[in-house]
Amino acid sequence: MVLSDLGRRINAAVSNLNREPNLDEKAFDSMIKEICSALLSADVNVRLVKNLRKSIQSTVNFKDLPPHTTANSKKRLIQQAVFDHLVQLVDPHAEPYKAKKGKSNVIMFVGLQGAGKTTTCTKLARYYAQRGFKSCLVCADTFRAGAYDQLKQNATKAKIPYYGSLTQTDPAVVAAEGVARFKKEKFEIIIVDTSGRHKQEADLFAEMVQVQNAIKPDQTIMVLDGTIGQAAEAQSAAFKQTADFGAIIITKTDGGALGGGAISAVAATHTPVAFLGTGEHMTDLERFAPKPFISKLLGYGDMSGLIEHLQTITRESAGMKETQKHLAEGIFTIRDMKEQISNILKMGPMSKVASMIPGLSNMMGGMSDEDGQEKIKRMIYIFDSMTAKELDSDGKILLSQPTRITRIACGSGTSVRDVEELLTQHKVMSGLAKNFGAQKKNMAKAQAMLQGGNKQQQMAAMQKRAQAMGMGRGMPGGDMGKLMEMMGSMGGAGGMNMQDMMKNFGGGMGNMFGGRGRGR
Repeated sequence: MVLSDLGRRINAAVSNLNREPNLDEKAFDSMIKEICSALLSADVNVRLVKNLRKSIQSTVNFKDLPPHTTANSKKRLIQQAVFDHLVQLVDPHAEPYKAKKGKSNVIMFVGLQGAGKTTTCTKLARYYAQRGFKSCLVCADTFRAGAYDQLKQNATKAKIPYYGSLTQTDPAVVAAEGVARFKKEKFEIIIVDTSGRHKQEADLFAEMVQVQNAIKPDQTIMVLDGTIGQAAEAQSAAFKQTADFGAIIITKTDGGALGGGAISAVAATHTPVAFLGTGEHMTDLERFAPKPFISKLLGYGDMSGLIEHLQTITRESAGMKETQKHLAEGIFTIRDMKEQISNILKMGPMSKVASMIPGLSNMMGGMSDEDGQEKIKRMIYIFDSMTAKELDSDGKILLSQPTRITRIACGSGTSVRDVEELLTQHKVMSGLAKNFGAQKKNMAKAQAMLQGGNKQQQMAAMQKRAQAMGMGRGMPGGDMGKLMEMMGSMGGAGGMNMQDMMKNFGGGMGNMFGGRGRGR
């Protein structure tokens, strides 16, 4: 996850403070010093770090606290202050442009060379297409050799219509022709890719303005490389002055990117981050929001992001409708399990999934993304070695005829033990599925009660039940109510409701990916 090292350091600083037997100003100052050191190491601007330090210190003034304030109350106050001020750090208090259905929304991309604009253009076009918008791409990058071919290849793969020219060298002409054509064809999202340029390249900056004047975009987005470091602020300020972009997309946030420079750019331009590029695949584009971002950073999870991610995957999955129908009836075949596991594989690296679920990143321990992905793939190999009859069964046919298990193990290149462990996990998930119909009805009743009657009382009761399950502990800002509402909305999103999902990803994690399996 982006800034994962920064998140670990800040989380460790807060955790160390919570373990202090004598919570005093000295311990508090030590925690702030460690947080500031972590931010500076991640390339966050020195001025921003100084302001953050002053803000937290002014919020938690030990001299103004009542004498009878308990240590736990102080810890909660400090934890909340750290969370709130980190949110302020990445929140420009401005909303990015919201595309409107039924009209042409022209979006122009600008940025430095090598920031990942062309790939990000395709990702964004695909993002909108998945949400029912008629999307297309225009290649106005006539400077870089191979730019049109790259956009053509990406667009074809993502099944997005595109426009460009191999003969026209004026980017303003290409952009205007492409936008006019797609407007005539009633496209709703028209994304225009432009050449990469540096603030010292005056001619290219003038060209950028010409393209902007030719197409008059509804929104200009700057694509910012998450690894750019301290140069981010100056470059983004120069683009802002010339192109006056209305949003930022930060790319390459996976891997070892420090990312603090991008945070500095947000503060310098007072411009919202719209999305984060989290990988090379077309699905690796996450909507950005300050609170969920900091929540993930500190290990509190991002339930809304997880739900949106699941909904995107299940929209594309042809087999999920059948699985949802089975679950509603309390049935869970081996084929249904295969569908669920395949969807987990589509969600990306295990660390990305874990960062969205409160507490799960800690439960994963030292399991690497490679280990997790390898174990899931091995399960897929086992599924692929089964006959249609075996996949559509409840697993009993395999247990009653051990020769089938031996055949599947040989065919998948795994062991009999691996197949038996998969069947054991299927039995666990099948048990959850049998209760799913009743749980769904109970959730529907709970939602109905929330819509009518004493909403506050009902929400308080639901929160109490969730806390008894161990969910939402340590989540700042009173997010438990939102979490419960999101759980209610999960009825058909991913096949299982969020409680089931937490069990599978939490208690079942060891069995599915790590616990007893043998590494190879």
